Amino acid sequence: MFPSRLALAVLAAVAGPAAQAAVPAGLDQIQTVVVLYGENRSFNNLYGLFPGANGIAQALQHYQPQRDRDGSVLASLPPVWRDSSEKDAQGKPLKGADPRYPSALPNAPFRIDAAPIQQGLAVKTRDLTHRFYQNQMQINGGRNDMFVAWTDAGALTMGHYDGAVLPLWQIAREYTLADNFFMAAFGGSFLNHMWLACACTPHYPGVPEKLKARLDERGQLMLRPGSPARASEGPPQFYDGSYSPDGYAINTAQSSYQPSGIAPAAGGDPLRANPAETPLPPLEDKTIGDALSEKQVSWAWYAGGYQAALQDRRNIYGGEVNFQPHHQPYNYFRRYAPGSAERAAHLKDGSDFLAAIQSGSLPQVSFYKPHGPLNEHPGYASVLDGDRHLADLVRALQASPQWPHMAIIITYDENGGLWDHVAPPQGDRWGPGSRIPAIIVSPFAKRGFVDHTSYDTTSILQFLSKRFGLTPLPGIRQQMGDLTNAFDFSKR
Repeated sequence: MFPSRLALAVLAAVAGPAAQAAVPAGLDQIQTVVVLYGENRSFNNLYGLFPGANGIAQALQHYQPQRDRDGSVLASLPPVWRDSSEKDAQGKPLKGADPRYPSALPNAPFRIDAAPIQQGLAVKTRDLTHRFYQNQMQINGGRNDMFVAWTDAGALTMGHYDGAVLPLWQIAREYTLADNFFMAAFGGSFLNHMWLACACTPHYPGVPEKLKARLDERGQLMLRPGSPARASEGPPQFYDGSYSPDGYAINTAQSSYQPSGIAPAAGGDPLRANPAETPLPPLEDKTIGDALSEKQVSWAWYAGGYQAALQDRRNIYGGEVNFQPHHQPYNYFRRYAPGSAERAAHLKDGSDFLAAIQSGSLPQVSFYKPHGPLNEHPGYASVLDGDRHLADLVRALQASPQWPHMAIIITYDENGGLWDHVAPPQGDRWGPGSRIPAIIVSPFAKRGFVDHTSYDTTSILQFLSKRFGLTPLPGIRQQMGDLTNAFDFSKR
């Protein structure tokens, strides 16, 4: 049961001025925070046509044409290359250009869901490269003009939709859309989930050399011999890896704990990954969950398909569940090891989330991660299915008895390798990376508002830290906003 506003005020008065200052005025009215975390969409890809937002129209006013690998301007976009996972009727990999797309689109952003392509929001596209060094090479110092050069998907990176038919678009029009929100870290899902949990990049000093990326003298990924010289000739081939040369886990690494992409050793502990397959060792870094627990703030990480993945490995990276273990950051930390009290208290299944919404028993802070088919990830999920799922959750949350004092933050882990025209703010070695959508829904959220404040994923952690009086994690970027500009507490 949550404390009343009167009780909070009494506690603050007893604790003294320092404690009162920890929670800015108005924020105490937020008693339940819910973070809905989707997958792999840039802002332009879904919200580039949103009224009042910095989108495609603004991009075209000062368009930076896409460049080839040698830095020259491309005369046209290259084909959309087939995904290596696509097979023909005989099970052989399909290669070359995808015939569903024109082979030489103009060098500009284009609609995926309009003529001549007509691939709507319910259609799954292929996946695109979304990795640590490639993202930086695509951003190219803020010019964002080498997305085509360093993707494996050709022209597809420049594609976007008219998202006006999406349920979340309508929710964004009701409440606040942030059009200057960036993914915390360059690259992919694994690292950005880590930054949502700990604002940190895991370090594995003893990782084998074979798992490390190889860089050239400029600090960029080395190309393999025979890699196509031009974007029109095929995808680039890199000496890439899961770890940086100095041992940081920058791309997908697997947990030492189940559910993991690494199976248990034959005859070994069924709750651990086979150590011979080099999983990431258990992490000791402090997380936002740890900080919440220290303040006795209730919280949980809810994952769609979590129990199904624990019960049957065929649900990991496959089956109808298609559980993605590298989307589960707390499963990498020693504090939440299998069998621990902390794991039982805080790592929950998606069904537990739905039950808590319906009963009005959500913890003070909830993180929710959809399973594969509903997370919007290109390659194995459509935009429409995932968008409807998250919008249904928002409507369920609005019907909850906890809604009058709730804040819902809807965002994506990273851009999925999809182009965006806005230069990320200057940060640190790890990011921020490209711009992604974010929507703030609350009885206290500004209505019909486009928030142009600069945010990144650590702004969520900054918001939680200010609301609950936490000591901020060291990696939180204090120069980025704390989401409070999306709220108006004066009318309550």
